[in-house]
Amino acid sequence: MTTINSGKIDSATASSLADLATKTLIANDLGGYTVPTHGLYPFQWNWDSAITALGWMKSDESRAWQEIDVLFSGQWDDGMVPHILFHKDSDTYFPGPDIWGSDKKIKSTSISQPPVVATVMKEMLASAKDKTFAEQKVKALFSQVVDYHLWWYNDRDPEKTGLVVTYHPWESGMDNSPSWDDALHAVPCVDWEYTRRDTSHVDSSQRPHKSEYDRFLYLVDFFKRNNFDSKVIYETCPYKMNDLGIIAILHRATKDLLKMGEQLGLNDARTDYLAQRLQITEQAINTLWCEQSQYFYCRDVLTNSLAKVKTSAALLTVYAGLTSDEQTKIINTATEDFIESSQFSVASTHPKEEKYEPQRYWRGPIWLHINWMIAIGLKEAGFATTADKIQDDTRNLVVKSGYYEYFNPETGAGCGGKDFSWTAAIALHWLLD
Repeated sequence: MTTINSGKIDSATASSLADLATKTLIANDLGGYTVPTHGLYPFQWNWDSAITALGWMKSDESRAWQEIDVLFSGQWDDGMVPHILFHKDSDTYFPGPDIWGSDKKIKSTSISQPPVVATVMKEMLASAKDKTFAEQKVKALFSQVVDYHLWWYNDRDPEKTGLVVTYHPWESGMDNSPSWDDALHAVPCVDWEYTRRDTSHVDSSQRPHKSEYDRFLYLVDFFKRNNFDSKVIYETCPYKMNDLGIIAILHRATKDLLKMGEQLGLNDARTDYLAQRLQITEQAINTLWCEQSQYFYCRDVLTNSLAKVKTSAALLTVYAGLTSDEQTKIINTATEDFIESSQFSVASTHPKEEKYEPQRYWRGPIWLHINWMIAIGLKEAGFATTADKIQDDTRNLVVKSGYYEYFNPETGAGCGGKDFSWTAAIALHWLLD
């Protein structure tokens, strides 16, 4: 095992890790799209796929853009890009397409995921060796990505509050965050029996409890019973959250989308409307700020109450450019506190929180793509020391444990799925270059 020293590694180790990361992507490639990992996640996931494209850019730029093409091949007519596309049958995952019940050209779920794809495309365009090809791909995809962002703003914030809502913890991508606990407990449980598949791949101590799964599945049934009618669901869904992660990632991605459009001469009336929605969000974000605790929190829309548990989602507000100068300093200090509170960083739930669990899904573990976004935001805001510390800590994790789905912040041990695509991709894009 390589000696860990402030996150710095020698070129031979970096080369070996890069080779392993590339082999991980190739092993998870199912011909145009990359599964997160075999068995546990045998389909195409929305934000996983986007992040994974960054890794493909290091070895095969054409294949990287194909990842985005295939993701948008499953876009719904209303602009939504599903959180899972079921391209091929598999019996290793539950709930599958029969439970979700959508009738689209590609079987899918009926919710989305954090829309990081425009930001990824901007990174891909900037880093491309074949600039002409990259520009052609952006031009070909641009209208679909605009449709996707319009769906978020119009479908999930039709009242123009400035803060989109999510209908399911899975939609957040941060599936089991303690931020959802109170809102989720108000959701009924399903009244039918089912067999989970996740705990046959990963130890149950690292996965959500059954009581949470019962409610996850109730919401899936709810969408299907209401024929995926966006108006009815917006008005009657028993779970509605203002999710900081989604709001921040959408805001950053919309700005990146508009920058690409300006660069390539693609902006029009629809992108002007997106720019207006950015302004509304910037005016609304402080309704999620708690002056007493000096922190941003997610909000249960149905009870109009902040979910006052400190998670790493709040740190993404700097990445989005949604903080005032004073708030940016406060968030940097909060990030430093996250870093100092565990052996490795950044924990997804603050280690001093009562609900912190270092190895249970999104209740404590570290996720590399979240660290990448937090570090980008802080570096751009002038806090390079904090950003570099996050990058060093993150590099230490892959040196120590390899390419797992997520990592225990106390021990650095890998948790969840092994040979994980977006972990390998972030290593290639951010840690080993």
